Amino acid sequence: MTTLSTQWCPPPTDLSLSAGDVHVWRTELDLPIEQIENLAQILSTDEQQRADRFYFERDKKHFIAGRGILRTILGRYLDLAPTKIEFSYSPRGKPELANIDTKKTLSFNLSHSKGLALYAVSESQPLGIDLEYTRTMPDAEQLAKRFFSTNEYKVIRTLPNDQKQEAFFNAWTRKEAYLKATGEGLIGLSQVEVSLIPGEPPMLLSIAGDQQAASHWSLYHLIPTPDYIAALAVEGQGGNLNYFGF
Repeated sequence: MTTLSTQWCPPPTDLSLSAGDVHVWRTELDLPIEQIENLAQILSTDEQQRADRFYFERDKKHFIAGRGILRTILGRYLDLAPTKIEFSYSPRGKPELANIDTKKTLSFNLSHSKGLALYAVSESQPLGIDLEYTRTMPDAEQLAKRFFSTNEYKVIRTLPNDQKQEAFFNAWTRKEAYLKATGEGLIGLSQVEVSLIPGEPPMLLSIAGDQQAASHWSLYHLIPTPDYIAALAVEGQGGNLNYFGF
């Protein structure tokens, strides 16, 4: 898949998903206190308890905004009040819908970094999304040696210094997007090989050395706003992507 020139549009009044559709939502998490308080009211008891455990007030507000907006978005697809949505969690913490007693099913995933959040939603295709703020990473090469495959580390080592950091974030977001889609978590970082050279098409190259398994997935490289890099992994070949601002 090639890098997408992302255009974020207001969502339609009538939100619907067909087979092959993927909707990606972008939102700011630094919201006025009135909005934070309103979003806090729609969280579940366990989500409110999780929010209260954050040490820094900023992190607490970001969590409330992120989960409240997730409930709001999913409620629009399911025609449910945000307070009625229930989540279950995989052994590694991936949230899933728990109360699908309607005729609709949804796959979704979310990621946030430094006050920005992305959400991906499809009708049923497994998907994962990862967002990273592209902060300065003087140790990018050392981190690649620790967490990436031998081949990926060799590629980063050979790149000019001005490309190493972008290559690191390309690899990190693409690996994590896939691992979030499968629910495996970061434990499998070195087992997932991806393209990472800046300017090259995003591709999943192999999974635990298996190129055939990797071919069943599509990767997308997203730039949601300057200073951020994101990746979307979707099971299957291609899809109809739409980008909405919340």
